[in-house]
Amino acid sequence: MKTTFTEKQMHILTVAEELIAKKGFEGTSVRDISSKAKINVAMISYYFGSKEKMMANLYHFRVQKTREHFAEFAETIKDGRPEMQMREIIKYLTTQLFKYNYFHGFVTQELRHTEHLKQDLLDFYKLCVEKIDEIIKKGVVTGTFSFAPKPEDVLVNILGSTLFTIRNKNFIELSVPFKNEEQYMKEAEKKLRNSLTFTTFAILGYVID
Repeated sequence: MKTTFTEKQMHILTVAEELIAKKGFEGTSVRDISSKAKINVAMISYYFGSKEKMMANLYHFRVQKTREHFAEFAETIKDGRPEMQMREIIKYLTTQLFKYNYFHGFVTQELRHTEHLKQDLLDFYKLCVEKIDEIIKKGVVTGTFSFAPKPEDVLVNILGSTLFTIRNKNFIELSVPFKNEEQYMKEAEKKLRNSLTFTTFAILGYVID
């Protein structure tokens, strides 16, 4: 079930996300958020209860928006060749996870499994599986793909590999050339995407030119 945020809440969450993306959760204070949002500090408590609860709402808000955007994105590629669609799905998911990587260090097991957040994630995963399944079936019917792996396994491979890459910089940086954090993230994402494309097409029985 979709949660409806008021215009004021969305404004606060948008500002908070901008700041947290730059300074991290710990480095962003309630005063920073209220100052940039041009509201009284007490409004954070009024609308969300605490900084931690505001972050939970922000995560909820972001997952809802990503699900909506993914549905729109999937519609734009539906008439493309199966191999193109699969490449775009991999690109979309990895890009989104890297773009919003600051959530991964904050969102604890407990937070992720509160009911409304768990349902949000489940709805998003189900939508991804549905779209991946459509692509696989189209590829098999047209002879583009030789095999039909389970779509949920394809999704798990994409999400799991991406989250591992984001959370294990000390390991990934051993094989990624970089001079600064921005370049590292760019190169790590590029390396991951190439790897995921290779492994995904391998289990589909599609030979990359």
